[in-house]
Amino acid sequence: MEKRILGRTGLNITAISFGGLPMQRCTIDEAAPVLSYALDAGINFIDTARAYTDSEEKIGRHIGARRSEYYLATKSMARDKAGMAKDIELSLATMRTDYIDLYQIHNLKSRQDYEQVLAPGGAIEALKDAVKAGKIGHIGVTGHSIEILVEAIKTDLFSTVQVPFNFVETKALEELFPIAKKMNIGTIVMKPLGGGQFKSPDLALRFILEHDISTTIPGMDEVRHVEENLAALNNFRVLTAAERLELEQEAADIGTRFCRRCGYCMPCTAGIDIPTMFICHLQFMRYNMKKAGLARYRAMKAKATDCIDCGLCEERCPYDIAIRERLKQVAADFG
Repeated sequence: MEKRILGRTGLNITAISFGGLPMQRCTIDEAAPVLSYALDAGINFIDTARAYTDSEEKIGRHIGARRSEYYLATKSMARDKAGMAKDIELSLATMRTDYIDLYQIHNLKSRQDYEQVLAPGGAIEALKDAVKAGKIGHIGVTGHSIEILVEAIKTDLFSTVQVPFNFVETKALEELFPIAKKMNIGTIVMKPLGGGQFKSPDLALRFILEHDISTTIPGMDEVRHVEENLAALNNFRVLTAAERLELEQEAADIGTRFCRRCGYCMPCTAGIDIPTMFICHLQFMRYNMKKAGLARYRAMKAKATDCIDCGLCEERCPYDIAIRERLKQVAADFG
């Protein structure tokens, strides 16, 4: 299986690695075969986060005993030193390890976040202390704002940067990756499959693998996801002209303001499962699955019509999606 060096960390990791966000959708028992199969198949880099509910717990429980077989990355939303220090200890205990290869500042999205993290008493101090203590190996940063991430890596404090990149979202390729390459900062691609919305995982992943990135971390919560994702790597071939046209047409159809199912909008005040709501609508409107999409929508306890227009979801969304307007459209289309 192809491996690539993760920038200045020197870690030699699989070009397609394991994204742990969907692990929170599994039960404890369901997570076991997925994680074990990923390691058995050769994946050697696991990425998760404190914010992914019990994802860290599942990793520790099911593959903690196989710690020597993989590099481990996690991240925290803490912005101050005390909060970050606490989260580092929680991650170590929860994942049943005494060392984390990469600890990342999670979702650096605003000027206020950026300044708080780097200020005296900020999260970066706890991360530096953890490196000195041998608890973590390297410090990284993640986010959705290319401008903030560019500024962050220019400080030379980070060894890796994690950012969305796919055939729809290419801004990182133009503005972030060249700087990261020059500074020998590892590049970790998230949202390679658009939160599971792209029609062909094979084409989407091959598009990414053609570029000079360190690794990509599609989310996986079923064994078949591991198989499908690794097939794009193990049977890699350059995209044909027809395949590129297919991706261009899909990109034009989707646009850039689509739900990636990251879940940052949740929990909804009215109990609406917003990401699943949009998936149902996508199936109904774009993928010729009208019967299945409608049935899934009707089975949901809270419907789009239950939105109370509080706007909290939009404040949390890293993509600035007009969620309330889209929920109104969902309600209209589903009747």
